[in-house]
Amino acid sequence: MRIHIEERTIQIAEYIIKYKSTVRDAARHFGVSKSTVHKDLIERLPMLNRSLSKAVRVVLDTNLAERHIRGGIATRQKYLGA
Repeated sequence: MRIHIEERTIQIAEYIIKYKSTVRDAARHFGVSKSTVHKDLIERLPMLNRSLSKAVRVVLDTNLAERHIRGGIATRQKYLGA
């Protein structure tokens, strides 16, 4: 792996843990695609830092569990005009 990819992977992981952000938010922040962020976190991070990978997994699992709630809130706001 190239060094800049490894550094980006660690930076994305730390960002997601610090801000409890979604993959989409992290991708926007770092200027890469969601696919790149996902690949960095799921495939590359476990090879680089196992404990950081586990911490990121907790945040990602939480985001996955709350996804349907966020969608409902967004839809409600859309139709209420808020």
